[in-house]
Amino acid sequence: MHSARQRQSAPPTGSTAAGHRAGRRRRSSRRRGLPRRRGRNLLIGLLVAAGLLGPTAYFLGGGRSDAPSGAPQPRSTHVTSTPTPTPTPTPSPSASRTEIDVPPMGSGTFVTAQAGGKAVGSGSHPVRYVVKVETGLDISPSRAANEIADILASPRGWTRDPDNAFQLVSAESPHDITIRIATPATADALCWAGIQQDTGGEYNCEVPGGVVVNLKRWVKGSPTFDGPIHDYRALIINHEMGHFLGHSHVTCGGAGQLAPVMMQQIKGLHGCVSNAWPYDQKGDLVTGPPV
Repeated sequence: MHSARQRQSAPPTGSTAAGHRAGRRRRSSRRRGLPRRRGRNLLIGLLVAAGLLGPTAYFLGGGRSDAPSGAPQPRSTHVTSTPTPTPTPTPSPSASRTEIDVPPMGSGTFVTAQAGGKAVGSGSHPVRYVVKVETGLDISPSRAANEIADILASPRGWTRDPDNAFQLVSAESPHDITIRIATPATADALCWAGIQQDTGGEYNCEVPGGVVVNLKRWVKGSPTFDGPIHDYRALIINHEMGHFLGHSHVTCGGAGQLAPVMMQQIKGLHGCVSNAWPYDQKGDLVTGPPV
């Protein structure tokens, strides 16, 4: 910061005697003013005590001072008022908690959803999967499992390929793949242990025998994805399950086209439109050049 320049005072002009006279006049004026100031302060004090000034006394006493830091702070005057009663709002059925806490690190242990269902798709060998959620999270394992089952059963999902079929099974049943929803730190550890991929607390991965879903993505979606959170969850599941089915990464097929689910859409759309499903409305596979 620039230092402030110090201004030097000019010496007084006029005779010494005139200076003394002026000094006497100034001192005399101050002495004459004291009784009036004391009288005014006394009047203000009496009115405040009598409750006649109300909030006005706060401003007269300097309670709203803009004094710089370090200056003595004025005493505040407490004004008692009767609040206007307001009706208590009736809770709305939809006024429920929508935010799910995303702790950076979790327990590292998992709860398996006690859920199951019929096979979806026409493939002769359904991919049997279980869903696990890291313990201590604000997510119901069964609810998450049912949401994933709905995604995999969608007509625009991987079941559009007649060779594919999927079945949600419970913890005690044999299964081919495990889908885990985990905190960012746990997801990083699982992805590194499975494929030596640094997911940086941000990404999901497909590992041998499983899919790891980063809780942050499951809850918050992606800034590059334009759509409801359920659709982004569909993109997560379809992308990672696509890897399990043998599909590799591709990129945007052209400006204005749907982004393939095997495209890493979180890293940018490159002119494509965000999309959560392997197939379009006509039943055609959405794809693009290989990466």
